[in-house]
Amino acid sequence: MKHIIGLGLAATFAATIVGAEAVKPTQVVFEDGAIAASLSGAAGDAENGAILMNKGSGNCIACHSVDALSDLPFHGEVGPPLDGVADRWSEAELRGIVADAKMMFDGTVMPSFYKTTGFTRLGDAYTGKAHADGEVQPLLTAQDIEDVVAFLVTLKEE
Repeated sequence: MKHIIGLGLAATFAATIVGAEAVKPTQVVFEDGAIAASLSGAAGDAENGAILMNKGSGNCIACHSVDALSDLPFHGEVGPPLDGVADRWSEAELRGIVADAKMMFDGTVMPSFYKTTGFTRLGDAYTGKAHADGEVQPLLTAQDIEDVVAFLVTLKEE
């Protein structure tokens, strides 16, 4: 009987997560620069996070080096190396840093990947043109943030 109740609770919990709505960028709650709960309501996919580290709107290795991604041809030196980052920061802190590093590090040049307001001279993605009228989209989705964080928490000192 205990197993049946446990399975029922697990199924209810899983259904809640699947049906969960992403936290909107304007509704994110930071606590000392960290974000405690998942932005998407779902677990991150570390494999997709590694892809986002190199491609698309993430492109973290343009500024950071990551030994786990040594097969990629270019690693930046603008930001600190990300090797061992999971030993230096908690998952909540990493989520906050990826979402909006400026909440933890005033004056950082790291982009705010999950922010849609408060910009000065907003551009239109990577076109070099001014932003057209309409709603601003974050650089990464809530699930993208969770995927990058899932990858970052695998980066421990060896």
